Formats: sequence, structure tokens, C-alpha cells
Amino acid sequence: MVRSVDKNAPESIHLCYYPKYDESLIDPDLEKKMGEVLDIVVLGRSARNASNRKNRQPLSTMYVKADTKLDVYFTDIIKDELNVKNVVFTDDMAGFASYNFKPQLKTLGPKYGKNLGEIKNALAEISANNSGAAMADLNKNGVMKLSISIGEIELTKEDLLIEAQQKDDFCTVFDGGVTVALDTALTPELIEEGFVREIVSKIQNMRKDSGFEVMDHINVKVSGNDKLIDVINKNAESISGDVLAESITVGDTANSKLWDINGEQINIGVEKINA
Repeated sequence: MVRSVDKNAPESIHLCYYPKYDESLIDPDLEKKMGEVLDIVVLGRSARNASNRKNRQPLSTMYVKADTKLDVYFTDIIKDELNVKNVVFTDDMAGFASYNFKPQLKTLGPKYGKNLGEIKNALAEISANNSGAAMADLNKNGVMKLSISIGEIELTKEDLLIEAQQKDDFCTVFDGGVTVALDTALTPELIEEGFVREIVSKIQNMRKDSGFEVMDHINVKVSGNDKLIDVINKNAESISGDVLAESITVGDTANSKLWDINGEQINIGVEKINA
């Protein structure tokens, strides 16, 4: 097919050699930082799921403790992926969660059977007094050191049962050397923005289900919920731009659909504007 219009084209793509890569373009530092971005995003999504915060609901801030503090190019990627306003790197995560440490009997029993009571008491004291610092050391060094009657011993994560106890309005998740603390508190402004994003999503779904073309302009009608209608009126310009609406008005329409938007129900109708 291609050779019918370009006589210099290869006979078949299946007969072509694979392109050779240019080793000079490999950037190990970029690969390392993007790997950290991926680790942070995975933990951030886990925190969202644990706190029952939808991806379309904007959140204020996520705090991150990691080996490398990423610059704005990478934090912008994280913010976009997780729909958070700010990403802040910090070395102190003690204010976001506390930890409860208990001995893992499967690994510690065979090694310290007679001393399990001492180990349990030592871990209980750490849990009560400085669990955040102990967790930070464990993540950094890979071991927790305890002084008991037989001397100093070192425990790894495999030797411990660790329970994270969240502080109010924060969801903390950790894995390896990375810890994230997601601020899950919702201000009125964030709630409103969450409504707007859900409304846009529902209208876009209706456009698709109606078979409209991507560039078709529409009129939108809404009814049945004064709270959401107020949000729509305040953000009409933004919503209209996203869904290509020439107008958003209050009133019933024959092809409306009842939607549940974050616990609020509203009727939405869309009509294509014929050219």
C-alpha cells in the first residue's frame, strides 16, 4: 500500500531492521527519578483507596518521605496523577501516623524463644513513646535495634508485625524506603471542585452515549438539585469550556438522566446544536 504512493518505501515493514538505540541518550538519573515518581504515585493511590477518596476529588497536600527530594518537574507529574494541589517532601513523618510494633513469632520464636517477653515489652515501649522515629530508622537502616538481657539484637521488618495508626485527616502508607501521608480533609472549596469534576465527567459520558462527535457543541439543561445548580452556575464558564456547551440552563428536558454526584442527585440533559 505504501509503495503505491512512495516507490522508495521498504517492501514490507516485516523486512525492516529494528532501529538502533542511541546509548548517549540514556539518562540513568531520569530513569531513577521516574522510578521514584512511580513508587510515590502507587502509594498515593493506595492511600486514596484506603481513605475512600475518589480520584476526581481534588485533595490539598501529600507529604512524602523518600531518599531523593524531587524537583518541580517530577512533583507536577505526581500532582497530576493523584489530583493533589501540593506535594511536600519532608524527613519527619511522625506527625501523620503512629505505629504499633509486635514480635513476629514465626521468625523470632526459634531465635529468641525465652526472650520473647522482653522483646514484646521493648516493642510496646517503643510503640508508646517514639514509634514515628523508630519507623523512620527501620525504613532507613533496615533494622531495629533492641537492648535486652542477652545484649543488643537487630530486628528486620520480617521479624515485626507493624500496624499503622492514622492521625485524624491523614492516611499514611509506606513501602520500602518511601512513605506518603495524604491529607484527606475536604474544605468547601475542594468539595466544590470535586462536584465540578464529577459533573463534567457525567456530561462527557452523556455526549459519548448520545453518539456526539468530539467537536459537536451542545446545550445542557439541569434540574432537581439547588445545591448542585448553584455550583454549576458559579463554574459555568469552566464546565462549558470542558464539554463544549453553548449554554447551561435550568429546566427539564426529554432526554435527561438522573445522576448521583457524590451523594447529591441531579437531572442532566444534553442536546446537540445542529450546524
